[in-house]
Amino acid sequence: MVPMERMVYAFEDGDRTMAAILGGKGANLAEMTRSGFPVPPGFTVTTGACNAFHAAGSLVPDGLWEEVDASVAALEEKSGKQFGSVTNPLLVSVRSGSPISMPGMMDTILNLGLNPKATEGLANLTGDPEFAWEAYRRFIRMFAEIVFGVPAEPLDHAMERAQEANGGSLDEEGLRSLIDRMERIIRGHAHRSIPEEPIEQLHLAIQAVFNSWQNRRAIDYRNHNGIAHDLGTAVNVQTMVFGNAAGESATGVSFTRNPATGEPGLYGEYLPDAQGEDIVAGVRTPLPVSDLARVMPDRYEELAAHAEALEQHYGDMQDIEWTVESGTLYLLQTRRGKRTGRAAVRIAVDMVTEGVIDHIEAVKRVDPDQLEQLLHPVVDPDASFEVMATGLPASPGAASGRVVFDADDAVVAAAEGPVILVRHETSPDDFHGMAVAAAIVTSKGGVTSHAAVVARGMGKCCVAGAGDLDVDYAKEQVSSGEIVVKKGEWLTIDGNSGQVISGHVDTIEPTFDDHFETLMAWADEIRTLKVRTNADTPHDADVARRFGAEGIGLCRTEHMFFGEERIAAIRKMIISQTPRERRDALARLEPYQVEDFIGIFETMDGLPVTIRLLDPPLHEFLPSHEELTHELTDLKVRLQSAPDLASLDAMLTRVAELDNLIAQVERLSEVNPMLGHRGCRLGNAYPEVTEMQTRAIFTAAVKCAERGIVVKPQVMVPLVGFKGELDQQAEIIRRIAEEVLSQEGIDIEYTLGTMIELPRAALVADQLAETAEFFSFGTNDLTQTALGMSRDDAGRFLPSYVEHGIIAADPFQSLDTTGVGGLIEIAAERGRAGRPDIELGICGEHGGDPASVAFMHGVGVEYVSCSPFRVPVARLAAAHAVLNE
Repeated sequence: MVPMERMVYAFEDGDRTMAAILGGKGANLAEMTRSGFPVPPGFTVTTGACNAFHAAGSLVPDGLWEEVDASVAALEEKSGKQFGSVTNPLLVSVRSGSPISMPGMMDTILNLGLNPKATEGLANLTGDPEFAWEAYRRFIRMFAEIVFGVPAEPLDHAMERAQEANGGSLDEEGLRSLIDRMERIIRGHAHRSIPEEPIEQLHLAIQAVFNSWQNRRAIDYRNHNGIAHDLGTAVNVQTMVFGNAAGESATGVSFTRNPATGEPGLYGEYLPDAQGEDIVAGVRTPLPVSDLARVMPDRYEELAAHAEALEQHYGDMQDIEWTVESGTLYLLQTRRGKRTGRAAVRIAVDMVTEGVIDHIEAVKRVDPDQLEQLLHPVVDPDASFEVMATGLPASPGAASGRVVFDADDAVVAAAEGPVILVRHETSPDDFHGMAVAAAIVTSKGGVTSHAAVVARGMGKCCVAGAGDLDVDYAKEQVSSGEIVVKKGEWLTIDGNSGQVISGHVDTIEPTFDDHFETLMAWADEIRTLKVRTNADTPHDADVARRFGAEGIGLCRTEHMFFGEERIAAIRKMIISQTPRERRDALARLEPYQVEDFIGIFETMDGLPVTIRLLDPPLHEFLPSHEELTHELTDLKVRLQSAPDLASLDAMLTRVAELDNLIAQVERLSEVNPMLGHRGCRLGNAYPEVTEMQTRAIFTAAVKCAERGIVVKPQVMVPLVGFKGELDQQAEIIRRIAEEVLSQEGIDIEYTLGTMIELPRAALVADQLAETAEFFSFGTNDLTQTALGMSRDDAGRFLPSYVEHGIIAADPFQSLDTTGVGGLIEIAAERGRAGRPDIELGICGEHGGDPASVAFMHGVGVEYVSCSPFRVPVARLAAAHAVLNE
């Protein structure tokens, strides 16, 4: 192999601008070292070395070990300690660190450098043999699992049996005996022993961290969070300090502000007499960091001062790992603290108030997707429920679901409905189950445990450290006192209060505080895109308007037909044989449509409302062929035992109706209904449907206008591919609108347009623009028709496409900007050529996806439209689109 450029940097040789090379952790360690913070010395192996390792098929790049060995020698000189020394051994931690934080997804090894002789030396040096042999036990446990792939269960079981035999704690003799047992287990599984030479240990550990970049949980995490797979991880080798040493010792994780709420002040947890992995792994329930002020007041003041200095230095909330060893405080890491959406908003606004950043930077700092976390439901405070246990509120929100105890079970059960994943504590191997769960509960751990950190990052509700819960994997149940909840039964989780509630409890929508309103006002000042909503009822329209919607970009009229009386009328229309019969049936529907439109116009007073005419195939309004034939068969059997003539007559009438319905279902049956008789094709085949809907729109508009409500209707024709289709529908719409408005003597301005959801429509947009006054890109169907993929079936293979890098993201979630986006750009250009003042918008669900919003901003559309609860997301995404130009 050709030697690479420099692959190892001492902490003092880097800075925070080098995250792409040193990883986020390594860059911050370098920055802290250069800035004079108390950081144990160390060095970082670059991400480039990791990428070269994988590119060469897991072969170590030429020259890497020479650089590592030289860095170890320099570290020995700085520390005054020596690898493998029996008098003053150098011990190091080996940790991963990618350019983008991936907490808990890759591997860490502590206490590397120990062997039996060095452990004896450490015991003599500290005068604490139990501490030394416990450090060695921890090292071989981590090394065996991470480097050799030895299963954790037999090693942990050996530990549990040893503790039981010795009354819970182990003295030096007990630890030595346990280590002998663990080493036999390791040899049995790995067919080799852990090397005694520290430099060999280090080489193997570095390779193991490189390999952890490609483990399942890391890949799953990157896929879930949209992190590129080619970044690689750095490896940080740092002199060990011990939070479980004699005297005043502890380890902790602290935030400069509350990561769940954003409230200012030092927040976090610590464990006395522990190592850092204990608190992250959640094996013991930690103490609040405020308690440190009581037991180690000087160290607390020192930590608080460093925390404040780090936040000022980085200009953002920090997540700090620290250790006190025998009365001396060390900072092991700082990074931008992960935070919930609510915390992100408050921290950004507060930092503007404090003069740390300006409002432009505040808007940039809040990820649009984080806002959705603020929209999660909360437990109804007026509901009656039984609290099983109260743990730590690790991630806000509320959710109900059926209980599962295993990550794989969660994936299966989530296909049928919401699930709650209940564990003693989670590990990175549980990530795939956490990703699909509605909420996560652990009986151990704290607000900085793996479960809490991952849940907050995904915006999922989480309660950690609910110690009153007895989680029994064997019985597949969780209990507290006399309350027992078995697998498949309901739990409700309140991540705001930490309550674990038995059964299913109602939830209510959240309210927004002044911080949210302030941030959104700043975003609105910046953005140029309007944000509308997709809403079919007055309630949805009201919700969206409260979220800041500036109109309705898609009102789907077919959703108004699914009431008991309404569905009967639409079915009557479908089975009608003549236009007159259809008009009679539609006349029964028209008052309902008028009523619905009035409610929506009232709610959107003064704002545009885009109403899409009937779109789906007619068979969707009929029972299935299977349902009808089953009922008919059953009815024919019961005819034989009709109790009287009246009952017989009613049955015979129903038989005739069923025969007719079955005939209609068979007549309307299509091989590919999504590309069949739907949209404008229905309106042209049955013009009386378009007439009724147009009359209802303008009758409602007139009634509202008479009451002083400002109505701005936009009538939209769906699934147009040919100009003639649009022209035929436009003639009907304009004729009926004129009839209604002339009859009432009221002038209401309206526009007529079409959806662009077929590739042909995009290509002939200049022709369509001669008739259409606006285009709305229906990206759901445009994606289906452009890619030749059914949205309902593509889920079977699209995840693997993303996983294997065939595509960057699911095109039904985030717009395919090259293919579908190319059609949109063509339609926009040609549409403007045909009508320079044509209004352009998007009404597919992509309208709430930040990446898609950014693309549409670049195209120059006037608005995006999305579901009500995505409106704030789209507003902030539109501001980001401006700032990222």
